Amino acid sequence: MTMETLTTRRLNRATLDRQLLLTRAGLGPVAAVERLLAMQAQEPRHPFTGLWSRIDGFRRDDLLSALADGTIVRATLMRATLHLMSAADYAAFRMALAPGLALALGRAEMFDGIDMERLLPVATALLKDRPRDFNELRALLAAEFPDANDRALGYAVRTQLPLVMVPTGDPWGFPASAAFTLPAELSAEPRLEELLRRYLAAYGPASYQDAQVFLGLKGLKAVMGAMDLATYKDERGRILYDLPEASLPEEDVPAPARFLPEFDSLVLAHDDRRRIIADAFRPQVITKNLRVKAVFMWDGFARGLWQWDLKRGTATVRMTPFEPLPPAAIDELTAEAQDLARFLAPDASSYDVVI
Repeated sequence: MTMETLTTRRLNRATLDRQLLLTRAGLGPVAAVERLLAMQAQEPRHPFTGLWSRIDGFRRDDLLSALADGTIVRATLMRATLHLMSAADYAAFRMALAPGLALALGRAEMFDGIDMERLLPVATALLKDRPRDFNELRALLAAEFPDANDRALGYAVRTQLPLVMVPTGDPWGFPASAAFTLPAELSAEPRLEELLRRYLAAYGPASYQDAQVFLGLKGLKAVMGAMDLATYKDERGRILYDLPEASLPEEDVPAPARFLPEFDSLVLAHDDRRRIIADAFRPQVITKNLRVKAVFMWDGFARGLWQWDLKRGTATVRMTPFEPLPPAAIDELTAEAQDLARFLAPDASSYDVVI
């Protein structure tokens, strides 16, 4: 049976639909984060913009409340980087992500001589005593393991122990150096196939290479190939997997202007990222030092970079297009940027948009 080929534009619309970027959803933050599986949260403020672009009527306090009551957690997850995930999903999938977190240690010499079987119980005891930030924890571990690199000790604990960050009353939920604590009980089963289905629900259709890149795992070709999944091909001939019941909007479905924060998971969710950003523009978004810049979207694709600042009471969103924009795009993006500026700086006295 011949597999249907999905164009890049069709993949774009399918993924935007699952990412709540075709139409803002009437969801609470927990349901939205679960729909997205996880949201990159290297810096605490970024998911707020990500949810504002995806949830109808989203307010900053909505996410702050979910963080405060523990229904959403911030933790080291995919690719050993910080993400937001619902507490229920964290409990379900932390074990499945453990092999990728183990890979994060690599073979660097700085980890030589660290006895993990001794280190992790010591760190666990320290964190059971009370939450601690890693400046404090590293100092305590260095006293216990004086011959080891203190940074290596901290990184090993951060990646090998399941830990969640403790929210505070800071404007974006966390201070610059947040404390970590041990979570509630986790699933003892890896639940890898369930995790892959959730990945496809959020980012599919996708290849096994795409899933490996986002989840930070290896060996997914055989796993996905054995699952009961729909299969397609992309324009390069790669096999794409999807949930049999998942919708595939037509490629001419309108895609409104949207602003994504730095490190948004959508930009990082695939090995082949042409469904979101053209190859020619990718080096402008993902820098050599692995920063992932904030992008604005028009007609479904990343069309440029954006930043914002607040000076003398004026909140300004500045857009830098990759190439000249048509007048219709400028009008739509300007209106969306004005609303974004009001969300980011609700107490500003005035708002401006600069292209």
